[in-house]
Amino acid sequence: MPSSERAAAEQRLRALRGTVVPLVTPVGEDRRVSAPDVARLVGSLRGQVAGYMPALSTGEGWHLTTAQWTDVVRLTVEHAGGAPVLAGVELPGTDAIVARAELAAELGADAVVVPPPWSEDGGTAATGFVEHYTTVVERSPLPVVVYHENVVSKAPLDLDALLEVCALPGVVGVKESSGSAEFTRKLLEGGPAVPVLQGWEHLLSAVPGVQGFVGPLANLDPAACDEALSSPGQDAQQRVDALSERYRLLADDWYLHVKEELVRRGTIGTALAVN
Repeated sequence: MPSSERAAAEQRLRALRGTVVPLVTPVGEDRRVSAPDVARLVGSLRGQVAGYMPALSTGEGWHLTTAQWTDVVRLTVEHAGGAPVLAGVELPGTDAIVARAELAAELGADAVVVPPPWSEDGGTAATGFVEHYTTVVERSPLPVVVYHENVVSKAPLDLDALLEVCALPGVVGVKESSGSAEFTRKLLEGGPAVPVLQGWEHLLSAVPGVQGFVGPLANLDPAACDEALSSPGQDAQQRVDALSERYRLLADDWYLHVKEELVRRGTIGTALAVN
């Protein structure tokens, strides 16, 4: 991508506001991604969300094969109607992430969403937080959204490190999934150079001032997410909390419960896991 086009793309993504949907990954009995189901799911949300985020944790990103990942990203781009597609890249190695970012660019994605460094064996990652993102940003052909989580990566909540990463050229946003309202407030107070997208439904009204939201409820009720985001308060949060409880979004297998509801609605054909 020419530097002028890259700069324009980064500017557009830094202006991203509203609800971004982390799509589930619909699969058939053979565990191949269902093209008709992806088309129906993306189509059911068109015009109601600010962008699409396939292959992240709600999309079972850690478990997707390369073929599954490729199919769900390609199909999302195909049906997104010009809305930004931010492809999750949940792999443990920096080199693997960069290779996947190159594939995402070939598939037409607008950015990649990258978690902190993590180790497949559950140990401490060899690469540091800032070093990890610096390397990815320097080598990725696409802009980078930081997926700030510590459940899988075990990365410590380090405000200074995250603010340093937010200032890197090529970083265009943060999916803030620390789960700590206090940390998110401090992040906003630090004046990050990129939009902060809340990653937890139950914290939508707890931290006013975030620029967007990315959470599984957006697959089912983006309007409720938008309301809690744009008009944070007790009533909007209670509605979101009730929906989260109804659809069991705080369960360990929340993505399967989202799929079950989508099956009930006739949007996708099965509630099967990807593996």
